[in-house]
Amino acid sequence: MNAQLKWNSRYQAYIDQYKDLAISQMLKYNIPASITLAQGLLESSAGMSELATKGNNHFGIKCHDWTGKTMYYDDDAKGECFRKYRNVVESYEDHSQFLLRPRYSKLFTLKRTNYKGWAHGLKSCGYATSPTYAKNLIELIELYKLYQYDTASKYDKFIVEHSGIPNAAYSHEIYSNNKNYYLIVKAGDTFRSLAKETHISYRKLAKYNERDKRDDLIEGERIYLKQKQKKAEKTYKKRPHVVKEGDSMYTIAQYYGIRLESLYKMNHLSPYYSIKVGDRLRVR
Repeated sequence: MNAQLKWNSRYQAYIDQYKDLAISQMLKYNIPASITLAQGLLESSAGMSELATKGNNHFGIKCHDWTGKTMYYDDDAKGECFRKYRNVVESYEDHSQFLLRPRYSKLFTLKRTNYKGWAHGLKSCGYATSPTYAKNLIELIELYKLYQYDTASKYDKFIVEHSGIPNAAYSHEIYSNNKNYYLIVKAGDTFRSLAKETHISYRKLAKYNERDKRDDLIEGERIYLKQKQKKAEKTYKKRPHVVKEGDSMYTIAQYYGIRLESLYKMNHLSPYYSIKVGDRLRVR
């Protein structure tokens, strides 16, 4: 790690894959998600280290007081013993439990948003031997804006508990699209019933989806849980949407997770324009 640290797609992919897991650990144990992600990136080389690929060990935790499976790896000394996990979730959970030890207790007197204090505290408590450990963590957090995940709320707790994980307490699975989350409407759903399940007010749900709160919902349509973006994801930069039978400006906006007003503006269209099959619309 050095002053020339640059954005890396592999690191970003790791963040995208594990940010919800880091947030869930933060909401459970009050350890900043930014710190967990930065440590995971650094200790596992974004999930590509031998410890991570062969032992699901993303935090370089050694075998001290460990009764589970192990693996051996040359680190500070030759053939050191490291913890081995069944999956990455176990590694993240054990990392949280590891930081709950008395040795790290002073860290929990810091605010959850004080990632710099946490980074320096980890180093002073002896988590790592590298003299630049705190600096490396802070650089990662700031380059990839990991601090944005440290302000998660109960809403985000709902998200991380539902992202692809079946939960009998809830009737909808949550999906992600364009830096947002959505659910699929089922028969009988209303904005009020969805509000009760998601803990997001029915007025906000309607507003996020550019609808009236009294509107009937159609089975199979998407309902977003945050305000939509102005543009589609980068992969659609030079890939216009070709209008097909049954499309409307609204359904196209919902598909790409963008605001309806932005879709009209990007294509220099009047709100009164009627799209036709075969029209090519910019979505980014």
